[in-house]
Amino acid sequence: MNSKVLISPSILSADFGRLNDDIATVEPHVDSLHVDVMDRHFVPNLTFGAPVVRCIKTSLPLECHLMVEHPENYLEDFQKAGAHLFIFHVETTKDPLGLISKIHELGMKAGVSLNPETPVSSVEGLLQDVDSVLVMSVHPGFGGQVFIPDALDKIRHIRSLNVNLEIAVDGGINAETGKQCVEAGATVLVAGSFIFGAADRLAAIQSLRV
Repeated sequence: MNSKVLISPSILSADFGRLNDDIATVEPHVDSLHVDVMDRHFVPNLTFGAPVVRCIKTSLPLECHLMVEHPENYLEDFQKAGAHLFIFHVETTKDPLGLISKIHELGMKAGVSLNPETPVSSVEGLLQDVDSVLVMSVHPGFGGQVFIPDALDKIRHIRSLNVNLEIAVDGGINAETGKQCVEAGATVLVAGSFIFGAADRLAAIQSLRV
């Protein structure tokens, strides 16, 4: 078992009609929950906001991934909703360092996310200030997509720039692609349909740690 990799199921793939029941089936076996927030502007899909996050019953850290324009407008709402980590996309703000500072001031960890087409160079100046980088290995907006192999080179590049940084990867994660990501330097695997769509969720989670 790989004790170094952390598993963060994406609740986007859970049954929203029984969300807390679904979360309870994985809670004892994972390290955090990944919460995808979409505004139908930055990405084409629309999910939910802080009111739904406040209704999540869990002792796990909530990693809130805001695929939205103007993420600075939602800082306090998500802090009050219980967000542990606030992740934004570098393209969505003109002042990423200022945003990171505000996130930290509110007591949350700060993460920055890279779309498949976004180069690592766009965040190189932030790697000493953020707590985590989220590499998207699919185009954000929908679950169940196929892993984009170029993400592996991006993970290796980021790891070479900051050996201690938490690197998460999201999209198309399964036992095979998860292993490739960890070997490239990822420390957190975000998996949605692979976990919540599995007949045996515990087995799916355990396969990501091997």
